Amino acid sequence: MLDPQRILSPEEQAMFRLRELYRRHGYLPYKMSKFEEYDLYVRNKSFLASDRVLTFTDTDGKLMALKPDVTLSIVKNTRDTGGFQKVYYHENVYRPSPTSYGYREIPQAGLECIGPLDLAATAEVVMLAARSLESIDPGYLLDLSHLGLTAGLLAPLDLEEEQERAVLRALEAKNTSALRQLGAAAGVPGELTEALCRLALLYGRPSAALPALAGLTAGRPQAEAALGELRDLCALLGQYGLEDRLRLDFSLVNDQNYYSGIVFRGFLPGIASAVLSGGRYDGLLRRMGRQGGAIGFAVYLDQLERFSGGPEGPDADVLLLYDGDTDPAAMAGAANALLAAGKTVRTDRRVPEGLRFGEIRDLRKEGQVWS
Repeated sequence: MLDPQRILSPEEQAMFRLRELYRRHGYLPYKMSKFEEYDLYVRNKSFLASDRVLTFTDTDGKLMALKPDVTLSIVKNTRDTGGFQKVYYHENVYRPSPTSYGYREIPQAGLECIGPLDLAATAEVVMLAARSLESIDPGYLLDLSHLGLTAGLLAPLDLEEEQERAVLRALEAKNTSALRQLGAAAGVPGELTEALCRLALLYGRPSAALPALAGLTAGRPQAEAALGELRDLCALLGQYGLEDRLRLDFSLVNDQNYYSGIVFRGFLPGIASAVLSGGRYDGLLRRMGRQGGAIGFAVYLDQLERFSGGPEGPDADVLLLYDGDTDPAAMAGAANALLAAGKTVRTDRRVPEGLRFGEIRDLRKEGQVWS
């Protein structure tokens, strides 16, 4: 029997495992069209990574778009039921390339939980994000943050919009020098500027990082409430046995138009950029007239090609070479015998460039075998 590890791409292997993981926890498959009406993205462009969307005119005259985002489609096409809606998906999205001209087709897998979110539901989703990474490589790390903590520190300052964006960019870059310069220019009290600097550099396991946060949030109700929520979440995730794989990182402050509250990103050894991103997005739910809360994440399956160069082993176990004088029946018999023995077989008139084979059998010269 053929080993699936040898014939499936890294993306296909990962999706097979993720599908099983999500179904075991009661999430249902969600399938959608590749297209949505362009108006959906115009009305919610603040939630998109880019306002550049691929569009075309449908046969009925409607302006349509190739999906740049999955979550918007799911929220649009599901309805409030009073209970949880738990779905998972495997879809492609179409976004501008950040490093070159043109657009990229990005395969994603992920899940969404929409409904009366509580601590248990939130922890389940974050746990499934961790298990998703674990199914690909046990050496993963999942970074956690809470946007309410940063917002609680900045709220009393009444910064102008551009000043606040600059502060958040400096936090994301962990640039304490820029934070001090921005604080001085905006008249931020030195004590608060230093609190932001400590927050930017804070990174570690919850058991070590959480105690350091208490002094930063004292006397700031919004930040204290966010810290309490984060503390409760980390305690519950510890019950799942995830403490060693979690890191608190408060440089996760971007996408504030999209996310609110808990946010997280996942990393795998050998890949510099995040392969998983997620968090709560209650603001999007409200904007689309929905009740309750929402949390989800996406795994960027295209990143896995960097993680592994492809299936291990040769491209085929055996290459059978033939020419016009080779008896077709003899070639078919040789191929069938090898297939029956569980081998993978390619027949060709010459050795293909760039492919690897366990052995080469030349039927043009009976009995000659190259290894």
